[in-house]
Amino acid sequence: MVSPPLTSSYAAVGRPLLVTGHPGLLDDLLRLCAAAGVEPDVAPDVAAARLLWTSAAAVVVGADLADALSRARLGRRDDVVLVGSDGGQWSGTEEVGEEAVLWERAVAVGAQDVVFLPTAEPWLVERLADAAEGRAAAGLLVGVLGGRGGAGASTLAAALAVTGSRAGQSSLLVDADPLGGGIDLVLGGEDCAGPRWPELAGTRGRVSAATLRESLPRMAGVPVLSWDRGSGLLVPPEAMDAVLAAGRRGGGVVVVDLPRRLDPTAELALARCDLALLVVPAEVRATTAAARVVAAARIVAADLRVVVRGPAPSGLPAGVVAELLRLPLAADLPAEPRLAVALERGEPPARRGRGPLAGFCRTFLATAARDYPAAA
Repeated sequence: MVSPPLTSSYAAVGRPLLVTGHPGLLDDLLRLCAAAGVEPDVAPDVAAARLLWTSAAAVVVGADLADALSRARLGRRDDVVLVGSDGGQWSGTEEVGEEAVLWERAVAVGAQDVVFLPTAEPWLVERLADAAEGRAAAGLLVGVLGGRGGAGASTLAAALAVTGSRAGQSSLLVDADPLGGGIDLVLGGEDCAGPRWPELAGTRGRVSAATLRESLPRMAGVPVLSWDRGSGLLVPPEAMDAVLAAGRRGGGVVVVDLPRRLDPTAELALARCDLALLVVPAEVRATTAAARVVAAARIVAADLRVVVRGPAPSGLPAGVVAELLRLPLAADLPAEPRLAVALERGEPPARRGRGPLAGFCRTFLATAARDYPAAA
């Protein structure tokens, strides 16, 4: 079985189309488009709607023109929303029950959704923003954390993102460890210009997926959101949530480098992950320390697996480490003596695509695409 690619870029799409001749409804819809950051086309009648019906990114049909559109038979298409009001003032159905009438009209028009304003305003804003960005498959969100300090979690996180980028996938690397020194150092990109967390810590609500990736500094082909070296700032959970949601909408693979001690922001990030990898050196003390990390992480992690990293000074098998931690074994990685030297020189891990680490990353991403098809 060939695993589906994780890559997904936004297709070129037109603008959303608003189909209504009612001034009050149009004003409301234009206001919602502005909130979504969307510039729509407007069709005040069926003739105007016909010209843009098939090319629009999405179509929002006012209840006032639903009957006329159903008679015009413009053809079936996806992403059609029929909009009524909680009071029925836009379609004259106050006395006969607008909800029942509009569902009948939705079938005739080919609308997939019927919503009522103002109740559904937040939903419609999200739908308009999604249409403007284009449809992409949801990205795979992977968390990486260490069982002890120096376990190599940041290296693995960077290697996963680099491997995804080398394979033509849309990758994003997010540093969620405020005490980790900045994951840009792992990629040799500390001098790359672009925003770090201090500039984005105030982020709230919806963030454009495309804008996020375009604004961040690129290191080894990967957009990276890292910490700087001079700030003790803590990122609020709301900012992390907004960034990860935008990353997931951008498709491909989003890798989050997590701290061992989970603060509220890191807990939220871990809870958002489709799966998480715990990196543990093949040592007795490291395994004992990792057990404490597992106790906290398994509370919020949906799918937690262990990556055991060599060498094993006492010959401790990877399977025993996994058994002691009561976690599935994702990989038994042998030591790579040259890897530490390459990192010190500022060479991004897995950039050349050779060695056990790069091989694991390729296999893992392909397997994840199979195991999580909705996020591929």
